[in-house]
Amino acid sequence: MAPGAKSAAARGKPSKANTEARSLKRKRDQDDVEKLRKAVDELDIKSPDIKSFTDLPLCSATFAGLRASHFETLTDVQKVAIPLALKGKDILGAAKTGSGKTLAFLVPVLEALYRAQWTELDGLGALIISPTRELAVQIFEVLRKIGRKHTFSAGLVIGGKSLLEEAERLGRMNILVCTPGRMLQHLDQTAGFDVNNLQILVLDEADRIMDMGFQSAVDALVDHLPKDRQTLLFSATQSKRVSDLARLSLKDPEYVSVHEEATSATPINLQQHYIVVPLAEKLETLWGFLRANLKSKIIVFLSSGKQVRFVYESFKRMQPGISLLHLHGRQKQLARLEVTSRFGAAKFACLFATDVVARGVDFPAVDWVIQADCPEDADTYIHRVGRTARYESKGKAVLFLEPTELAFLKRLAHKKVPIQKVNVKETKKKSITDQLQSLCFQSPDLKYLGQKAFISYTRSIHLQKDKEVFKFKKLDLDALAASMGLAGAPQIKFQKGEDVKRLKNASREAMSSGSESDHEGGEGKKSKKDEVRTKYQKMAERQNQDVLSSHYRKLLGDDDENNNGEEVDEQDFLAVKRVLGDDDLDKAAEDGTKDQAMPKVIQLGKSELVIDSNRREKLLKSKKKLLKFMDKPTKLVFDDDGNAHSLYELQDEDDFKQEGPAARLREEFVETEATKVREADVEDKQAAKDRRREKRDRAKARERGEELAQLEQQTARLGDSDEDEMDEDPLALLRSLPMPDDRDKVDSDGGDDEPPKKKAKKWFQDDSDDERAQLAAKNKKSGKKVIEMDHEPDNLQDLEALAAGLLD
Repeated sequence: MAPGAKSAAARGKPSKANTEARSLKRKRDQDDVEKLRKAVDELDIKSPDIKSFTDLPLCSATFAGLRASHFETLTDVQKVAIPLALKGKDILGAAKTGSGKTLAFLVPVLEALYRAQWTELDGLGALIISPTRELAVQIFEVLRKIGRKHTFSAGLVIGGKSLLEEAERLGRMNILVCTPGRMLQHLDQTAGFDVNNLQILVLDEADRIMDMGFQSAVDALVDHLPKDRQTLLFSATQSKRVSDLARLSLKDPEYVSVHEEATSATPINLQQHYIVVPLAEKLETLWGFLRANLKSKIIVFLSSGKQVRFVYESFKRMQPGISLLHLHGRQKQLARLEVTSRFGAAKFACLFATDVVARGVDFPAVDWVIQADCPEDADTYIHRVGRTARYESKGKAVLFLEPTELAFLKRLAHKKVPIQKVNVKETKKKSITDQLQSLCFQSPDLKYLGQKAFISYTRSIHLQKDKEVFKFKKLDLDALAASMGLAGAPQIKFQKGEDVKRLKNASREAMSSGSESDHEGGEGKKSKKDEVRTKYQKMAERQNQDVLSSHYRKLLGDDDENNNGEEVDEQDFLAVKRVLGDDDLDKAAEDGTKDQAMPKVIQLGKSELVIDSNRREKLLKSKKKLLKFMDKPTKLVFDDDGNAHSLYELQDEDDFKQEGPAARLREEFVETEATKVREADVEDKQAAKDRRREKRDRAKARERGEELAQLEQQTARLGDSDEDEMDEDPLALLRSLPMPDDRDKVDSDGGDDEPPKKKAKKWFQDDSDDERAQLAAKNKKSGKKVIEMDHEPDNLQDLEALAAGLLD
């Protein structure tokens, strides 16, 4: 190479070998795409041989992702929908919940972008719209699993984060999973967000999108999208709104339905039951169910988020023995994601939730679905129970119905939902009303949650459209409030209708009509509606007001006369009925003195109690109230002569001076007290010395007893040897010791008393034992039964042992 020359790689240009390798790769990819397109064109969508993903014309990257995620066999909806979607057809699909609709649209999305050889520079290629954040997160996770071998970029736009942060990434995304409101916000506000190249649009759970009030948002969102696109619309149920959306979004769609001919709209492996529960017993029935199923995974559906919070907080404080979680729409996004992940990973747990997880969300291995509140319609019921018995697994569902809600069973029968009635065992019922009342009394926060939950539940019943099922006026609201631990039913604002106002104003109307005086012949009579009333007139009509209300009535008289016909001075603020002079006052005082009885005087110790009214007479019946009028007792001490003295007696100054100087009195007092202390100290020391001596004596006596026992054992061992071979008598020491009789004799002669010796265990056999053995053998031959006793029975146990021996 010439000096100063640079290679092609050093100059930043690709080498010839790299260029050829890239061109060969592009050619191979192009050939694979052409083969795939040809295979899709030749695919027979009605072929019965399509049973697994390997029977479909899919690219190797999709195959690898499905195999790594353990997806092999096609479900019923996937067998029909995926071939049609691969051919580019618009689809209007309806299938049972839990039938695998997610893969039915994700696989065609990946294949459509792969065949179009989509790159990051091409912008947004696929848009997937979900009604709830939880379902959108689940779809995104499945997309990540099966699309792990593809090079497409995917994003999740569901809110809960900064709009600017999401906007920065939108331009680089090929696939977006979103909720309607957030996506429409980006289309309206995010500059440079281009959707003109969109290839495929997916609407999952379209019926729920319409029910949640997203219809206007979806219509506006569809207007932003290009007309030349493929649209896949999936829903568990079909409604008029879904049909209207299909007419706006789909072109010559293929209708896919795999459960129209099914005998049930719910999974076959699902056991469905209902319980008739009065409103006041709903919470304690739910509590008993949780206590009986601690080793289960349970979802409990309630009608509102406030109910979810109250039931979760109250049950958590009572500790049922199972892990509790709660989920509702007002939680922050991070909290909702954490709850869904924790419940999905849990083996045994109970999740209290609203309908935010009733659609499409897949929680693994859910055993029970409890609907504590009746759903608004049969479709909502079908979606709720679809959280269990998914993908051919088994599950159970229980519906709580109030006696006035039994008409809901007709709605389920119309939807081909088989359900059976069950009853709760009496042994499983447990009242928790007292516990809830105690919790609400101790915690104002829980009481506040209970009041909000009560109002939320009653409002939801009041706003339901199906009045044949939901009868608000027949609900026992007082019993419901008591079952929630509340002292009384909270005030319901939406109940203040015309009937309540009419009852409230009935007394005022009656008062107003009665206060008007009829004029003669009816001339000059004015109705209350026609006359203009001032502020003071309105105040005068009110009842139970302050003391000034009567003054306002006097100010509103039609003439200048009061009730007694006397003229009222305009300068006076208060009008009086009668004015008394000095003579009248003296006369009234004399009359009152004559009529008044003489007061009674009662002597209470050194004080006197004057009874001059009935209230004072009642005091005599109450000892507790009467104590404050009596002399307080004082404590007395008695001297040696038996004379009583006060506990503390003050001495006069003169008497104190006569006793002598204060310094001398102080020295005498100190000397006297010091003498008492010294004497007490001597006594305490002598008592301590006596206790120590007694303790030493007991220890010595215990040691002597142990030495004697050891000596007896040694003597027994020596007694078994040959006496002729021993130089000394081994029992000499024993003979030298005093015998029991000798000890008694010594004690009787005035010797010191010794503590009783502990009886040593006998480990040897003496001559007396041989004699007893011979006697026992003789009695055995003669047939007599003899019981030997070491000592005379002196307690109940010895007597029982003797009786047992006699009975043998």
